[in-house]
Amino acid sequence: MPALRHFAATSTRIAWPGGAARCVVGRSGLIAADAKREGDGATPLGTWIMREVFWRPDRLLQPQSALRETAITPDMGWCDDPASPDYNRRVALPFAMSHEKLWREDGLYDLIVPLGWNDDPVIPGRGSAIFLHVAAPAWTPTEGCVATDRESLLALLRAVRPGDGLVVLS
Repeated sequence: MPALRHFAATSTRIAWPGGAARCVVGRSGLIAADAKREGDGATPLGTWIMREVFWRPDRLLQPQSALRETAITPDMGWCDDPASPDYNRRVALPFAMSHEKLWREDGLYDLIVPLGWNDDPVIPGRGSAIFLHVAAPAWTPTEGCVATDRESLLALLRAVRPGDGLVVLS
């Protein structure tokens, strides 16, 4: 089995084998993983496994990636309600509890790589929906995710292999 590789992100740069780009993180900056809480707007420090990629098929071609790929549909969401048994999981819409819609008009979720944060096991209230996704055109901070431009994210996806991790560094 080949050695797993780690891709790196700081508050301003993301790097992968063969490339690097500007990035942004949460509006509250970076935070120690054990201090991360739902809604704090911070990006947790640590190594988070990249397991799959979601992409919006009406806006771009299927990305070239060795990760499992799932086309986003209008009925896809991600639960961010700590009281739900589906907390920090993909859910089908409509969904009665608090959630994010994955089919967004602003383009930020045209490509999404859920990072392996708080998912094995899921601990209610420790944070949800920590993604690697497309940055806003004005490079505004995220709600706790890591974001870069679409072309750089596509290049990163061509380099990533199953089990590779994104290391968020201070």
